[in-house]
Formats: sequence, C-alpha cells, structure tokens
Amino acid sequence: MTERRRDPPPLRTNDMRTVAVGTALWLGVLLGLVLRHDSVERAGLLWWYAMCACGIALGLLGVVYLKVRPAQLERKQRRRDEERSLLP
Repeated sequence: MTERRRDPPPLRTNDMRTVAVGTALWLGVLLGLVLRHDSVERAGLLWWYAMCACGIALGLLGVVYLKVRPAQLERKQRRRDEERSLLP
C-alpha cells in the first residue's frame, strides 16, 4: 500500500470580494425581475422575488460576519495567550 500524500495548504482567497460579487449578482437579478415584472407575473414566477431577497439578505449577513470575525479571532487568541502565561 502506498503512503498518503500530505494535504496541500489552503488557498488564500478574498472572501469579502466573493460575497460582495454574489450579493451584487442577486441584486442585479432582482432589478431585472422588477424591470420585467409583467412577464414574471404572467409566468407565475413571483417567488423569484423572494429568492433574490434571500440571496441579498444572506450576502449582507456574510459581509457582516466577515467584518466581525477577525476581531473575534484576535480576542480568542489573546485569551489563549493570557491563559498560557498564567500557567506555571
């Protein structure tokens, strides 16, 4: 049996840009639906508005999460460092 290779290191990504682009795309689709409202209504696809609203809301939630997360990680690391310094 062959040895398992080590996992590659994680890729560095710009998560904020990814979330922002996704949110902007949902907003663009929503605007497109509004412009073609009569066609959407005739086709019985009014639920697409709710789908776009959910996509936008989740995108905004993702932006908030990405803004708050680094501070949380820093606080957590500071607590760990303080606990280690208290150990004999």
